[in-house]
Amino acid sequence: MQIVVDLNRCQGYAQCAFLAPEVFELHGEEALMFTPTVPDGQHERVRRAAAACPVQAILVGERAGPGER
Repeated sequence: MQIVVDLNRCQGYAQCAFLAPEVFELHGEEALMFTPTVPDGQHERVRRAAAACPVQAILVGERAGPGER
């Protein structure tokens, strides 16, 4: 699973950091740090974090395997 965060859209509400702290971390008041490749065991937490984002700044997708597009 891969994620992309639109940092221009992100407003620092930190719902993602609360719901998936192993993937999202808020530095200071507004600087969001995240892991683009979601670790095993964190997929459901990341899906919930993306759904909870008030500005819908988190995009979640499955990584294509070899030969897939």
